[in-house]
Amino acid sequence: MSAPPVPYFSQWESPDLVKAIVTGAMSAADDPRWPESGAVSAQEYEFWSWRSCGMACLRMLLAHRGQVVPPSVELAKECERFGGYVRHENGVHGLIYAPFLSWVADRFGLTGEVRVDFGVPALRDLVAQGHPVIASVHQTIREPESSPPTRGGHLVLVTAVDESGLYLDNPSGLSSGSQLGARVEDEDFERFYAMRAMVFDRTD
Repeated sequence: MSAPPVPYFSQWESPDLVKAIVTGAMSAADDPRWPESGAVSAQEYEFWSWRSCGMACLRMLLAHRGQVVPPSVELAKECERFGGYVRHENGVHGLIYAPFLSWVADRFGLTGEVRVDFGVPALRDLVAQGHPVIASVHQTIREPESSPPTRGGHLVLVTAVDESGLYLDNPSGLSSGSQLGARVEDEDFERFYAMRAMVFDRTD
């Protein structure tokens, strides 16, 4: 089956500039659409944009449910206040799943649960039943033929499956082909996947 019509949000405001940003050809602070993020400055936008894959996935879930979608940096800072991100001297620790799920339940009425040691077959089954899944993968999954150095560290929204693959909405996808409904074979996904995820209730 093809991926369902989920509105796409990148973790950067300009999806067409993601390749230039992630390859270092331009700074995220030079994204001309940064004010749309709700940041108070281009520098604040740059700081959070590299850490906002989870907020992009949340925005896609909200849009898919027809709910109001707040700006990305506003969401990130609110999530931080509720413990979903924790600042440290070198940056930010997170997304931390448990406080994030408590926050989105209270704030948006989104019910989800953490799954660990969550293999691809179980993930596939729940997605096939209509449950959106935010999964932890290595960021280089945007190039599924590559060999990731580790697993995890980046979040994608898994929206659909077919006989041998998964469809991902990837907040750091480089182009239209790797952003909305990007198809990844099961065996490729496994090489990037950290066996951790958040499973959400179906959208009926």
